[in-house]
Amino acid sequence: GPNPAFPADGILLGSHLAATLGVGVGGTVDVLLPLGGDLSPLGVVPRMRRFTVAGVFQVGFAEFDSKLAMIGIPAAQSLFRMGPAVSGIEVRVRDIYRASEVAEAIRARLEFPYFTRTWMEMNRNFFSALRVERTVMFVILTMIVLVAAFGIISTLVMLVMQKRKEIAILKSMGATDRSVMGIFIVQGLVIGFAGTGLGLLLGLTIAHNLNPIVAAVEWIFGFKAFPQDVYLLDKLPSRVLWPDVLAISVTSVLISLLATILPSRQAAAVDPVVAIRYE
Repeated sequence: GPNPAFPADGILLGSHLAATLGVGVGGTVDVLLPLGGDLSPLGVVPRMRRFTVAGVFQVGFAEFDSKLAMIGIPAAQSLFRMGPAVSGIEVRVRDIYRASEVAEAIRARLEFPYFTRTWMEMNRNFFSALRVERTVMFVILTMIVLVAAFGIISTLVMLVMQKRKEIAILKSMGATDRSVMGIFIVQGLVIGFAGTGLGLLLGLTIAHNLNPIVAAVEWIFGFKAFPQDVYLLDKLPSRVLWPDVLAISVTSVLISLLATILPSRQAAAVDPVVAIRYE
């Protein structure tokens, strides 16, 4: 409701907006409404009212600090000629992730013509961009794993070329093609599991200590990675999504397994007679 301590003609300005207008506390600003003006012999005259700056706020987000101004409810009702009505009511919930449930409950109680909008619906484009970014990041990570898979292929191919004599001796002693393939498949899987395990350890460590790491990097290099006047948040929220972790880990191991097929088949194709003859 109205705050008795807030002056009737008072207005609060965002810090950047106040700087742009060149006013401070105690100064005056004229608020002009281009729509819904008054009729006059000269036509529609925009409605205007003068307010005194009662305070300047800074929330750390440029979108609010540069464009937002707040006046009291009675002053807004008078300016917009709404009588005792209001254009909307903002509800704050304890758990922001349950906003949709609360909105649905309110919608069921009020029904038409009232409607509700959650903070997620109001920022739908932002979250759509985040979903696209998440998909792109998964594709990039897959590409990185594919590059690593080519490294595994190259390593195992070189190993097969270097161990042709040993492979020939094993096959002359009765080793089957399948057992020879198994040796190199296991070796490739060991490389894949080791790389995936080290990557998980490093990734989870960074995820759980993201903000201290960012702060350390900012202190070392002397710059602000996420300035509050540009980004919505003053720190990076981090949450480990275990389904994503599992999907990336399984994909990495499977690609490592596929990378062993060509070298292992090459090892199984070694002719022991020819290999021993030329060694």
